Amino acid sequence: MNFDLLFDNLRNPAFLFFILGIIAVKLKSDLEIPANSSKFISLYLLFAIGFKGGQELAHSHFTMEIIWCVLFGVTVACVIPLYTFFILKRKLSIENSGAIAAAYGSVSAVTFVTAASFLEIQNLTFGGHMVAVMALMEVPAIVIGVMLIRLYKAHDIHSPKLRNIITHSFTNGSVLLILGSLLIGLLASEQQAQGIKPFTTDIFMGFLAIFLLDMGIESGKRLSDFFKGGWFTSLFAILIPLINGCTVALASRSATDDVGNRFMLAVLAASASYIAVPAAMKMAVPKANPSIYLPMTLAVTFPFNITIGLPLYYLIVQYS
Repeated sequence: MNFDLLFDNLRNPAFLFFILGIIAVKLKSDLEIPANSSKFISLYLLFAIGFKGGQELAHSHFTMEIIWCVLFGVTVACVIPLYTFFILKRKLSIENSGAIAAAYGSVSAVTFVTAASFLEIQNLTFGGHMVAVMALMEVPAIVIGVMLIRLYKAHDIHSPKLRNIITHSFTNGSVLLILGSLLIGLLASEQQAQGIKPFTTDIFMGFLAIFLLDMGIESGKRLSDFFKGGWFTSLFAILIPLINGCTVALASRSATDDVGNRFMLAVLAASASYIAVPAAMKMAVPKANPSIYLPMTLAVTFPFNITIGLPLYYLIVQYS
């Protein structure tokens, strides 16, 4: 295997800022990104990627490939929580198993954004419809995770109606912003979009670097909680994303031949949610322990994907 892509990714300034955040925690530095600033940057990243995706979608012709990509993505988001739940419940409680299964069936918008910048470095693009695919993949995994918990613990669990879960998933801030930005980008003309182009493109990588610094700090703080989970959660947080990403990188040819789109589908399958799912599970399954699934997704799966995962999935897509 050619390791050049991996080494290039490890030298990426955005990734190095992520490592700096972890180092800062280990050195007990007082370095931190203010909560309000961190929230603004995350909103900006979602807005920028959504708007650019809408513009790409506006300039592309509606084809069967778009429909197949959407159906493929939603199917993946349904299958992953179904099979992972039965692996997890052999070692963990039903509530924790459902929450983790939902997290790994759902997607990470930040991983998606990082993957978009990775493609840009390779001088490749992806279809604007992939932003819609990402947003639509958030909901099925959450719903299936909650349904599985209800099925296996119907007499214990106190959760709201399924309709409320679906509504909450779609109105979650990250999902609503990226869908809304996609729609606005789709409706705006090219001339109108030029007015905010410096904001959506020129400063994007700088904000991504600062955001990954913040993610590094958060990951560093949660590593100790993660290690308390033992070998099972550690292996799961690495092997399951690896299996999902590699499998979808190969299988995505059935939905599209475009290298950029196939790569993004693989990344979405390999990523895990640490924003939408925790918010939904806090409401639906309060017994699920966030100190287990948050460190798994944020402190292990996310770093694994942006270091080893991205170049690996890209190589598989390129040569398959």
